Amino acid sequence: MNNRTETKGCNIFDGNWIPYSEGPYYNNETCKWMIDEQNCMKFGRNDEEYLHWRWKPNECELPLFNATQFLNIVRGKKMAFVGDSVGRNQLQSLLCLLSQVADPEDVSDKYTSNVIYFRRYFYADYNFTLGNLWSPYFVRSVDADPNGHSYNSIMKLYVDEVDEAWSSQVENFDIVIISAGHWFFRPLLFYEKGQLVGCNKCGMENVTDLAHYFGYKMAFRTAFRTLNNLENFKGVTFFRTFSPSHFENGDWNKGGNCVRKKPFSKEEMKLDGYFLQTYLTQVNEFNVAQEEASKKGLKFLMLNTTEIMLLRPDGHPNNYGHPKDTNRTFYNDCVHWCLPGPVDTWNEFFLYMLNIESNSSYDSKLESVV
Repeated sequence: MNNRTETKGCNIFDGNWIPYSEGPYYNNETCKWMIDEQNCMKFGRNDEEYLHWRWKPNECELPLFNATQFLNIVRGKKMAFVGDSVGRNQLQSLLCLLSQVADPEDVSDKYTSNVIYFRRYFYADYNFTLGNLWSPYFVRSVDADPNGHSYNSIMKLYVDEVDEAWSSQVENFDIVIISAGHWFFRPLLFYEKGQLVGCNKCGMENVTDLAHYFGYKMAFRTAFRTLNNLENFKGVTFFRTFSPSHFENGDWNKGGNCVRKKPFSKEEMKLDGYFLQTYLTQVNEFNVAQEEASKKGLKFLMLNTTEIMLLRPDGHPNNYGHPKDTNRTFYNDCVHWCLPGPVDTWNEFFLYMLNIESNSSYDSKLESVV
């Protein structure tokens, strides 16, 4: 990695999953930070082939994750993941990867009373803070059901009003990783300038169904504009692209599952249809925001993981995210990712890009990565 020519002209997101004989960086005994829902080993997943694949870029080598290197790069900085539970999935992967070298102090209760969704971790030896700012829509949302949130209720989305739960805190951070996705597929009412302009899956007369793309586009537009226009935000923004689900044999609430044991080949699975349109919707907004950011001396960089993860139907918890002998009703999880698992690759990409970014005299190389 110290050989600077390795980074020149290499698109790390263009490659293939190849067999890898070594085991994962950690397991559920060596890392205490994974939550049950992604702790597939704990709940009986004993096939291990999904742990023995590694992403190989076509033009270069993707270095293994080096926890010491990562912590030295972020020494003295504050980093936040902004978005939904898939973003939190990446954060927990990062906590586990870093646990090879150091475990943080959980200081969440010093910053918020909502420690479930807004967490802070402090690595004292590196003066490094890692946080999670929960905002699955980025914009202000209100449950249309006066009795409160449910999986079936319609959410009101005010697509031009940023969610202050994250925007009021983000100026405190030097590095932001922003992502969102699956919450936009649920029934939504879209409001712009306070007026109802359309919906997604609402089934209401006289309300135009604009599909989820409209809300997705506008939410990213509002989020990116916010980051570009905040007076005191001088940080680097990493945008991680949409992470596809892999439900087969039904939807998430209709018996859908994900039981495959190995990756798809690129011939077996193409990025097309609504996954492609969802991906392009957010990337188009990113491209506009990146150009605007460059005019202001800000940096927007893209972790382009969508097509890569489309090839990994084997990496989800499915029914291994909960006990088997419970009376509760659980749905198979084909959205999030097992820890350890393919999601750790996101942080290999992240470190690769951070390493380049930390050497500001080589800015031009970043454009060849993204």
